[in-house]
Amino acid sequence: MNMKRFGTIATTLLVLVALTQCKKEEQPTPASGSEAVTITLDLKSNGGSRVDVNTTTGEVTYQNGDVIYVASGGHYIGTLAYNGTNFTGGITDPIVGEPLHFYFLGNVAPAETLAAGTTTTCSVVISDQTEHLPVIEYAPSNENYDSGATTYTAMLLNKCALVKFNVTTASEAATCITGMKNKVTVDFAENTLTHSQEGNGIITLPAGSGEKWAILLPQEAIEAGEDGTAYSEDGAFTGTRGAVPAITENGYQTAGIEVSVTTEVNPSVVPVGAINGKFTINAGGDQVYFSQGNLQYIGSAATPYWKFADNQWDVLGTTTGQNSSSQNVDRDLFGWGTSGYNHGANSYQPWSTSTSHSDYYAYGSYTYSLYDQTGQADWGYNPISNGGNQANQWRTLTRPEWAYIFNTRTTSSGIRYAKAKVNNVNGVILLPDDWSSDTYSLSNTNSTGASFTSNTISASQWNTLEQAGAVFLPAAGGRNGSSAFSVDSYGTYWSASYCTNGEACDVCFGGSSFNTVYSHDRYIGQSVRLVAPAEN
Repeated sequence: MNMKRFGTIATTLLVLVALTQCKKEEQPTPASGSEAVTITLDLKSNGGSRVDVNTTTGEVTYQNGDVIYVASGGHYIGTLAYNGTNFTGGITDPIVGEPLHFYFLGNVAPAETLAAGTTTTCSVVISDQTEHLPVIEYAPSNENYDSGATTYTAMLLNKCALVKFNVTTASEAATCITGMKNKVTVDFAENTLTHSQEGNGIITLPAGSGEKWAILLPQEAIEAGEDGTAYSEDGAFTGTRGAVPAITENGYQTAGIEVSVTTEVNPSVVPVGAINGKFTINAGGDQVYFSQGNLQYIGSAATPYWKFADNQWDVLGTTTGQNSSSQNVDRDLFGWGTSGYNHGANSYQPWSTSTSHSDYYAYGSYTYSLYDQTGQADWGYNPISNGGNQANQWRTLTRPEWAYIFNTRTTSSGIRYAKAKVNNVNGVILLPDDWSSDTYSLSNTNSTGASFTSNTISASQWNTLEQAGAVFLPAAGGRNGSSAFSVDSYGTYWSASYCTNGEACDVCFGGSSFNTVYSHDRYIGQSVRLVAPAEN
């Protein structure tokens, strides 16, 4: 007997979930002789209105579009979506004699592209909690899968905790706290969830003072934070986060943790999301800070958004499916001017794959640069979620500014850049104006012909350079239409400047080449590294 049923199974699901209590619900009588399997569990819908988590009772309810991920046999096999009454969807090739496994991931789309029958792991980050509380839940079905059975039951259990924060703030922006585990990795093979910290471990709470509830993942107790462990999302105010007790699954922490965000930030401090190093960009002495990583468009999220990569060496390559025309994948290679705004071009979205030059004309003419006219063709016009989250805080360097940084500016050490391999990723290091050679010894500096292996730097060693203001531009490759190429071999970074009617200006480097005044077809997807002005 073949123990695997092939084909797609239509499924329907109703669920009751609570942070504070769980009980087994009535099991409907199985139907028989049906090729389709219907999964039915009782759901209390709270009168039909969605409450992410009822902070009085801890009860969880759902809204249209919420998704449950199903696994069987060590793989993801499909999704079920809530339509206001039921969870419905399709699953493929469940294993006979084994339970089905159900995951609710807070309606946050996984970072990875999932393929039924193939994907064994996925992950989500639950940083943004300004609009809803992204509860993480899991349970196996009470019954093993049987190709002849049509009814299965389960009670999803919370793998997180509901925690109250008492926020005092002088800002009208959302409050960010750091040091939290905010990433969940699901192992469909082992049916386990691993909790970790992405980046600075940011959890973003709703704006304003008062009681703010958050979902926290299991973690050890942490001490009260120093200044900067809490701040306003717009970067205008900073403050402290109180001590956080140990967080356990299904917890319900009602003793508020104090958060104070009341100190106005001196405008000369480093902007949120920037590397602490100043770079002169022209003969007038104007300086900028570089963003903490390459720009990314998170198209896989329920509400897509822009962010900076968490690490300077992070590149998406083809792992997310950006070598396609799909809108719902994460990207870090963009056609020129694809900021998402309708600034007069025909193809201005971050997922654009047209190979017609005119589709990438800023404001409808090839003679405009990105931040001419309204400025909306520049990617920096967008709010960047981990870069202050306010419009027009960042911008793209012009062609003369890129050239000045690499070729002309005066630095304390005389070093402006060096080819390198950082954390096993090829690229170019830019050194700030006040760089000291005593910080770290670099070889073959200011050399266009140097190889990436001229400097091999580990992640821990890079931490020393980054703290001193060093910037790393990874060789993220490029994208021609829907085909990504040369990942980890070449780096191409757009400027805000046009070059010809068919091309825009950029910086281009490879293992034995470097050109700071180069150009490419406007439709080629390239890396974007934004800057913010620095006070002199």
